[in-house]
Amino acid sequence: MGKSRLLRRPSGCRSLMPDEQRGGRTAMSVILCYGDSNTHGTMPMRVAGLSERHPRAQRWPEVMARALGPDHQVISEGLPGRTTVHDDPVEGGVRSGIKVLPAILHSHKPIDLAILMLGTNDLKPRFSVTAYEIARSVERLLLAIRAEGVTRGEMIVCPPPLRETGTLRDVFAGAEARQAGFETHLRAVAARHGCDFVAAGAHVAVSAGDGVHWEAAGHEAFGAIMAEAARTALDRLR
Repeated sequence: MGKSRLLRRPSGCRSLMPDEQRGGRTAMSVILCYGDSNTHGTMPMRVAGLSERHPRAQRWPEVMARALGPDHQVISEGLPGRTTVHDDPVEGGVRSGIKVLPAILHSHKPIDLAILMLGTNDLKPRFSVTAYEIARSVERLLLAIRAEGVTRGEMIVCPPPLRETGTLRDVFAGAEARQAGFETHLRAVAARHGCDFVAAGAHVAVSAGDGVHWEAAGHEAFGAIMAEAARTALDRLR
């Protein structure tokens, strides 16, 4: 599969942290992966609601970490069911990505690269939002990340298109139609803010088993792609 074109932030717009905030650290690059169940490593569900997890070594953030090598720390912050900005009235829990974002950012600061991959769960019918509105919600997350001033660079990843099939077809009823144009809208957000962008759908597809989650081979392939994308982004920050 072809490489995803990275949309670059103009050099004058980087939120570089002062050296004193970074504690003089130069050897280790810190990458935060902020996402949902596919960052968590949830396996395709055999039964709706039964959450099983791929072994750690098979999850894409771990694959990316191995490819990048020991000079990079990859932090996986993936929560199953996480949305961009919505509380979940059905599943409960703190599912809104924007609510816990500041605490997570400050828990892991300083951060060289924040990778943001959310939007899939917003397609559930309970949220009644359009692809354009989901992209705007991701934009709100991006701006919230930058407002905290603890990252040097950000990358938006558009999740691969889901399918209404298998065990989660009722959970995501109507989502195939609602997701139309999401990648285009999200790419425009990245371009507007000079942010790196990767379209995951060019490299990984959802499992036919539930239409949402990825098989181990997909994690392996995507982790390799993300290592390349992250390395390119980090090189520009040096």
